[in-house]
Amino acid sequence: MVQSVSFDAPEVFFRGVVADNAPDALVVVRDDGLLAFLNGETERLFGYEPGELFGQHYEVLLPERFRQAREDSPVRVGIEGNVARLRASTSLYGLRKDGREFPADMALAQVSTAVGDVVVASIRDATERREHEDELRNALSLVRATLESTADGLLVVSADGKIAGSNEQFSKMWGIPAGLISAHDDEKLLGFVVEQLVDPSIFVEKVLELYAQPEAESLDVLEFRDGRTFERYSRPQRIADEVIGRVWSFRDITAQSAAQKQIQEALAELAQQAAQLKQLAYSDSLTGLANRALFHERLEEALNLAEAGSISVLLLDLDDFKEVNDILGHQAGDKMLIEAARRLRECVGSSDTVARIGGDEFVILLVEPEDAEVVADRVVNALNSPVLLDGHEVHPSVSLGLATSGGESLQASDLLRRADIAMYVAKAAGKNRYLRFRPEMMTALLKRNNVESGLHEAIERNELVVHYQPIVMVGEGQASQVESLVRWNRPDGLIPPLDFIAIAEGSGLINAIGLEVLTQSCVQLGAWLSADDSHSAAVNVSVVQLREDGFASAVLRTLDDFGIDPHHLIFEVTESAFMDSEVRAVKQLKGLRDHGIRVSLDDFGTGYSSLGRLQNIPVDIIKLDRTFVTGIRTGKEDFPILNSMIGLAHNLGLHVTAEGVETARQARYLIALGCDSLQGFFFSRPVPIGLLPQAADHATSVYHNAVAGAPERNSDR
Repeated sequence: MVQSVSFDAPEVFFRGVVADNAPDALVVVRDDGLLAFLNGETERLFGYEPGELFGQHYEVLLPERFRQAREDSPVRVGIEGNVARLRASTSLYGLRKDGREFPADMALAQVSTAVGDVVVASIRDATERREHEDELRNALSLVRATLESTADGLLVVSADGKIAGSNEQFSKMWGIPAGLISAHDDEKLLGFVVEQLVDPSIFVEKVLELYAQPEAESLDVLEFRDGRTFERYSRPQRIADEVIGRVWSFRDITAQSAAQKQIQEALAELAQQAAQLKQLAYSDSLTGLANRALFHERLEEALNLAEAGSISVLLLDLDDFKEVNDILGHQAGDKMLIEAARRLRECVGSSDTVARIGGDEFVILLVEPEDAEVVADRVVNALNSPVLLDGHEVHPSVSLGLATSGGESLQASDLLRRADIAMYVAKAAGKNRYLRFRPEMMTALLKRNNVESGLHEAIERNELVVHYQPIVMVGEGQASQVESLVRWNRPDGLIPPLDFIAIAEGSGLINAIGLEVLTQSCVQLGAWLSADDSHSAAVNVSVVQLREDGFASAVLRTLDDFGIDPHHLIFEVTESAFMDSEVRAVKQLKGLRDHGIRVSLDDFGTGYSSLGRLQNIPVDIIKLDRTFVTGIRTGKEDFPILNSMIGLAHNLGLHVTAEGVETARQARYLIALGCDSLQGFFFSRPVPIGLLPQAADHATSVYHNAVAGAPERNSDR
């Protein structure tokens, strides 16, 4: 509506009456769109200096999209002869001098003055208001989603007895017709509800009773004429400490027994639910053991007790558990964890705590006076017993670290860290054992960190060297194959791979080390490999390398750079390469075999794989683990499993290599069993490239001397 005023000019009206005290930005816009007046708050809000805006077009205060050049602009002034043609917008924005936009609330009035028609605009920064509105909308959306997702029917009634809201499940459970709730006829709705009940008076009496006691809660049972039974629960609705209404929850419990029994079971169920919530918060869902949170709570409590004395922590995990998951599946792995948990419970007293803190890692808190090492030994023995998983007998083992508080004042984290270090040392020492924490173990851990740091420098300083161990071919009687073995040539001496390869794999440095070994092998063996087509070099490859997407292409590129034919190269991998959950390892091996590189399965017979898997994995050679060879002492032993492995490998067209040969008796025995090639200190130790010719000649000579006393080879070959 146009308001007529008698002031001579807009400045008089604003400056004298409103502008100086207004909390909002106030502007007066003439019919031609120019700013005829504005107050100080306008300049502050839009970031202009005093007097800088006066006389400018009002559009300087609006982003481009709100200006009159756009037909859909929500604000128009001085168009088609009108003093103002205004449209409201809930998403109007202002534009500050520095180019920043801000959401704005704007109130507009068309005013007739003595000097003409103007538009008076009151503008306020709406940033905070809109943020609050967004937060409110999100909160309401979350509440609504929660109410609608529950299986219970919910009814909210205000303190004066008026229905304030309900969820859709409430209408479904009571069969309320569409529109009855939205009609806000509470008396009619109550009548519809009570007509369905066997005894409506019970319903009404309970309602009156609870509204006479606003703080009270209630749980009772409603019997329906059609045979249904509802459990009704009510509690006060509060804002802060003020009761503003009551929430009614209805649950269909028709399948339960008579009313008396139903009430008792409902109360027991509520108690059970509370216990279950606590159990969920403090227990492992798979094994039922305590979880990490409960264990830490009990450990802190035990350490804080003045009379606690000596508290012990046993930290353990199952050795090679990942292979169980990879080979037999996660369901079998879960069964093993459940069985392990059962056995652990039997190893400790009722006051002790057994917890699963993640994966295959468990921890035990001992507070009873029994010797902790006795318990640790009991745990290792208990978990060593075979487990039958889906028809497969698995022989688990465990690595365990033990730490005791003694007379020291230790934090829970300190005690756990000590147990963790001891467990790591136990695993590094060969697994399937327990070790008590000793201070020197911390020193060893620091040494490991130093080794890892030193490996970075070793690669940069070219300290990695390759030695070669001859492998004798039984049929040829010649050392026509060698294995490339990396050494770390530090200033304080030559370090064997066992001292750093595992650390290199854990840190990812194995990728650079593996490429260095391959490169040195190509450079140093190039002439020897090309001299005879039967010559070949075996290079060890870690599953960590095989997980790298570019591994295969890097290998082929290296061979091409040095002119090495791929059929001269053999990659030695362990069974873990084929059990790895990341299939890229197997894919890369298959791709390299397609180019002529052969694959040797190292340490065969020590893992979880069966002989039957040999026909399903891409290998050309199996390398019998040295543990089979060390068992040969007199040369008259009977090893049916070893004989079967060699026979099966030959039936599958695989070449069989025996490593770890250290005596002539072992060599003759393995030749008689049908091994195709032999490797070990009996023939030669690994040597630098400069000594390889002499080492190969020596290996050949030793072989022929051993063969002279060998019996006929296995006729089954």
